[in-house]
Amino acid sequence: MSPAGKSSLVDIFDRHEKDVLNAWVDLQLRSASSRRDLIKDDELKEQSSQFLRLVREAVTRAGTDGLDGPAWAPVRDLLASISQSRARQGFTPSETATFVLSLKEPLFARLTETSGDARALAAEVWKATTLLDALGLYTTEVYQKTREQLIAEQQREMLELSTPVVQLWEGVLGLPLIGTLDSARTQVVMENLLQRIVDTGARIAVIDITGVPTVDTLVAQHLLKTVAAARLMGADCIISGIRPQIAQTIVHLGLELNTVATKATLADAFALAMQRVGLTVVRATPRG
Repeated sequence: MSPAGKSSLVDIFDRHEKDVLNAWVDLQLRSASSRRDLIKDDELKEQSSQFLRLVREAVTRAGTDGLDGPAWAPVRDLLASISQSRARQGFTPSETATFVLSLKEPLFARLTETSGDARALAAEVWKATTLLDALGLYTTEVYQKTREQLIAEQQREMLELSTPVVQLWEGVLGLPLIGTLDSARTQVVMENLLQRIVDTGARIAVIDITGVPTVDTLVAQHLLKTVAAARLMGADCIISGIRPQIAQTIVHLGLELNTVATKATLADAFALAMQRVGLTVVRATPRG
């Protein structure tokens, strides 16, 4: 204990905060995990300074216990912001957690210098270790949640990119599908198609499944749901890309696609769509 009756950890923060900060920042800049390609030195120094100041205030107010309490809320908020930012910047989980855990070395060095009692030193080191480990784990948890959110966002973007709805002709839309058609993708397909029907006033939508590897009961149900939703918006659907093996699978499974027009190729489906909107494609007479 210090003469004032405060713990050595609080005393270190009060009397040697600047020295600890400088040693900590220098250690981070010299570390093999330093990512100067992702974060500038000034930004790292500012984050370190702000973190150390908030930790000092929280330790002074509430000690090293109760990290979930209101006294530690500013520290948690700062760490959450830093972890989220670093997750998006491309830091690894260990590099993100090292921001907190690397504070141990300069902090322990000061505790060793200022404590003359081995038992008291061990107690203070244990408090500091428990504190920094808990904060390090918190940064990892926030980092992981942010990465999961990023992955989910990227998956949604990829789904949207993999289900483009193009206008083949006035009143005719085309929806080429490539890959497996599951529930999540069906929802995206349906939303994109319905929105394009509203935007263009299309009467026909050609759904091409040439790139769909297999058609089972589930895939057929998804297709029928999309067709039904389009009909409610006033557009009829034509399914193209019915290859021989897919046709056999549909027959063997006993799937009912009788209410939907189907064609073997996209060209055949497009010709039918043109016919339904009252247009005829004719071969032009070659010039001279």
